[in-house]
Amino acid sequence: MIGIITDSTCDIPENLLEQYGIIVVPAVVIWGEEQFRDRVELKPTDFYQRLKTDPNFPHSSMPSIQDFQSAFDTALQRGADSLIVLTVSSAMSGTYQLAKTMADQLTVPVEVIDSKGPTMSLGWQVLAAARAIEAGANLRTVVDTVSRVRERLVQIVGMDTMKYIKTGGRIGNAAKWAGTLLQVKPVVSINHNTGLVEPVGLARTHPALVDLLYRKFFDKIRSVKNLRIAVLHGNAFEEAKQLAERIEAEYHPVELLINITGPVLGINTGPGALALCGYSED
Repeated sequence: MIGIITDSTCDIPENLLEQYGIIVVPAVVIWGEEQFRDRVELKPTDFYQRLKTDPNFPHSSMPSIQDFQSAFDTALQRGADSLIVLTVSSAMSGTYQLAKTMADQLTVPVEVIDSKGPTMSLGWQVLAAARAIEAGANLRTVVDTVSRVRERLVQIVGMDTMKYIKTGGRIGNAAKWAGTLLQVKPVVSINHNTGLVEPVGLARTHPALVDLLYRKFFDKIRSVKNLRIAVLHGNAFEEAKQLAERIEAEYHPVELLINITGPVLGINTGPGALALCGYSED
């Protein structure tokens, strides 16, 4: 039996986490003197509401050693005789290295995978692993399956303001926008080789932002057959739903998910952000 562990930046809908028995280790949001475990003690909707009104800006930290140890213990108690651990990009967090260090202390085989991305870039790889495990794959085959998915992944993010990506600091090659006015709306992509954020373009209006996001995503997808796509949002469900309906009508993906971006990633993208993340199995 292969146990599967990931961190809370994966943004996988709760019903799928439960369906596949995926164990989630929460990252930490630090807000002034307060600390919250991501999606456990700080729910996404509460986070976005507070982000708009609190003059203090939060920041994030990787999961605690105790929470990682608890995740390993839970997997082993469930009967796992090997483990696969998938984390947010090592270029964005120390979570991957922490998982590697702790995995070295276990006596069962463990594969620790750097997803080279955040949110559903990680999430789709976790789901691919879970589905391969469910189909009876061995650990090596599961790792190979995840690698093939990562090679096909496209993630494009559109933000309503430069404010959060600049304040959050994790802007990678998008640093060239450092002096740009806050009124513009940035669109960025995730490079799944480096795990870093890269600039895609700037929009002046919100409709232009959505159009740029949509066009760039489908420009980068290798094929429009057998698509698995996630629409992520910064507490903007109705707009995400409209975007999903447009995708369904035009491309008919085999799987289409909508979920709110969690607090750890929301620190860098802000309220009203939209993202498309997915790949073609063709």
